[in-house]
Amino acid sequence: MSTAWRLRRATAADAPAAAMVAAASFLETFAGILPGEDIVAHCTRNSSAAKFAGWADDPASVVTLAEHPDGAAPVGYTLLTTPDLPITPEHGDIELRRIYALSLTRGTGLGNRLMAQAIADAQSLGARRLLLGVLGTNHVARAFYEREGFTLAGTRRFNVGAGWYDDVIYARNLPR
Repeated sequence: MSTAWRLRRATAADAPAAAMVAAASFLETFAGILPGEDIVAHCTRNSSAAKFAGWADDPASVVTLAEHPDGAAPVGYTLLTTPDLPITPEHGDIELRRIYALSLTRGTGLGNRLMAQAIADAQSLGARRLLLGVLGTNHVARAFYEREGFTLAGTRRFNVGAGWYDDVIYARNLPR
């Protein structure tokens, strides 16, 4: 199934919509994997409208919203920003800190479109390498990233609420 999802760069005015889809997609992804109170604490701290407004206003960051073609409800997003990962940075690194889509979009190609847009946005910012972190046991996401050309570049411990989890860090060189 292919759907005409609308992808567009978010502004600070879109921060409430970005925060809503961020919390909803994080909940959908990790319900049953992480404790509910940790999910709520994590989203409250890391996916607030104020955080998204700051990223949208930051010239070194890009927030992209994916919207449903019927009514423009937010159904996915990406966030590119300055890397905050425990690996040796290289000149031209940028982090794909978030890439999420709601389950109603599965099988429609939205994930591939979001990744393609993130790569194009990273290149437009002059990035040479795209980095991301993902829960080590999230085999579905890891397989997606590996199909998209990412390779292992390191590991980290990542805090969600009161818990600590083992992530892997991926990197992908970008064409110039």
